[in-house]
Amino acid sequence: MAHDKGKQWKKEVKADDTFITDGKEGDLVIPIMGPTGAGKSTFINTLLGGTHARVGHELQSETQYIHHYRLPGNRRIFIVDTPGFDDTSTGDREILRRIAVWMAKSYSADMKVAGIIYLQEISQTRVTGTTRKNLDMFEKLCGPNSAASITLATTKWSEVKPSVGEQREAQLRDEHWKDMLMDGSKMRRFNGTQTSARAIINEILGRKVLDATQIQSELVEIDKLLAETEAGRTLRYTLKELLEQQKKMASQLQKEGGDDAQARLIENDHKIRAIMGQIGALKIPFGRRIKAWFGL
Repeated sequence: MAHDKGKQWKKEVKADDTFITDGKEGDLVIPIMGPTGAGKSTFINTLLGGTHARVGHELQSETQYIHHYRLPGNRRIFIVDTPGFDDTSTGDREILRRIAVWMAKSYSADMKVAGIIYLQEISQTRVTGTTRKNLDMFEKLCGPNSAASITLATTKWSEVKPSVGEQREAQLRDEHWKDMLMDGSKMRRFNGTQTSARAIINEILGRKVLDATQIQSELVEIDKLLAETEAGRTLRYTLKELLEQQKKMASQLQKEGGDDAQARLIENDHKIRAIMGQIGALKIPFGRRIKAWFGL
């Protein structure tokens, strides 16, 4: 029976959002998340065979909206391709909205999450701020109770020497993914073959399905605004930090002077305005804050 709870998230739905329109109880979804360029679309194409998801070969993402692909077989299992945060053409608040409403919609239709895959390219020389942001947002979307349903998979092993890849893999295991692994998440390699992709999916299908991710519980069961969710609060904090960085850059450019600095100053001003707009869209209304303060 479909969930009728949660009204606030429905206000976030836009006309160009795409969902599984005939979702029903018994359906399983496996979202694939990670930074732009981690290889999410490549994983899906390799898994299914052929070209299904568009693959980007530059810094610009080819996946800006949510796309789903049904696995062959009698049981309805859907692989879900999601955009990464820090997309070159779409703001982080909009990326969060697209992922959140898709997850809420599938949960409302009684579709269950079989597991979640987070991809990280092993060819990346260091963990950047963008990588850290994507991981933080991933953890807030999933929540601590989802840890045992998470597969942390490394990609692009063909682009590094085995010894270098193993060194970076150890760093991910011992530092950045340590807490999730201790809570029950699994760490796996996707080596670019259909066999390894299927092994990851089959392992997920052998686990107990997840009742709800944190973002699904918050939006549907608790009826929070997107800005009130853990993911929304985390993104707002991150954007405020970014805003301060851009303001400091503006001050520095003003001191430099010159035509080049002026052009960069104008570009920086556009970024500041865009960030402020995203922060404004994640502001919790005063009335909601008062109710939360008094526990209403």
